[in-house]
Amino acid sequence: QAQLVESGGGSVQPGGSLRLSCAASGFRFSHYVVRWYRQAPGKMRELVASITAAGDQTLYADSVKGRFTISRDNAKNVAYLEMIMLKPEDTGVYLCLAQPPTEWGPVDDVWGRGTEVTVSS
Repeated sequence: QAQLVESGGGSVQPGGSLRLSCAASGFRFSHYVVRWYRQAPGKMRELVASITAAGDQTLYADSVKGRFTISRDNAKNVAYLEMIMLKPEDTGVYLCLAQPPTEWGPVDDVWGRGTEVTVSS
């Protein structure tokens, strides 16, 4: 039973920091790309960051580049999103996704249920 569970969200003032965690279970996490998305109320889901299975390559949305860091610890089956210098526009539900290798064929992505981040003064 593949599962991802996000944690670490909360309310913070502008300029503050949070570290989100995405704990994986029930699948071969170390083979999966991990992506963090966020979705604000009434807005489309936005890809925030991604990291390769080995953790050797990362990509970021321009809006978070230089402020957010995605990482993973395959030995612990956990991915992270470290967020600093948070802005009100960073507010939203943050979700992690694990994407299987394409060579595996039609294997489902694994989604977490999300953790809420609120940045306000």
